[in-house]
Amino acid sequence: MQQGLVELSWTFAFQIINAIVIFLLLRHFLFKPVTEYMAKRTQSIEDQLAGAQEKEDEALALKAQYEEKLSGIREERNEMLKEAARKGEERGEILIQEAREEIRKMEERSRLDLEREKTKAINEFKNQISELAVLAAAQVMEQELDQQKHDAMIQEFIEKVGREKWQH
Repeated sequence: MQQGLVELSWTFAFQIINAIVIFLLLRHFLFKPVTEYMAKRTQSIEDQLAGAQEKEDEALALKAQYEEKLSGIREERNEMLKEAARKGEERGEILIQEAREEIRKMEERSRLDLEREKTKAINEFKNQISELAVLAAAQVMEQELDQQKHDAMIQEFIEKVGREKWQH
């Protein structure tokens, strides 16, 4: 008889039983743990992806918050700079006003001092003229005057006043 590829015999039955036992053992000790491990690993990766997505969403929210705060800080800084510039200009104007007032006061003091000196010089000049007039009057009284003596005395007085004026 010719043997075919598959013969029904006890060997064939043992081979099928062995295949079934190996399949069950592999399924119980290998396929099931590997499948559970793969399911857990898949769940862990999905959880990590979800956590990463949450973190990314939080990071984007924080970034938006920080950008908003940064924009607010920039605006506040610009306002502070404008305020400082405005105060600086005001202070500069006040200093200019004070300087102008001080200059005006100094000019007024100088003008008053000049007027006092002028008045003092005029008074001194008047005193000198008065003294000269008294001296001239005293000389006139001492001498009896005729026209010639009178002219000579006036000439002498003018020369004396001229010398006195230029000496002082």
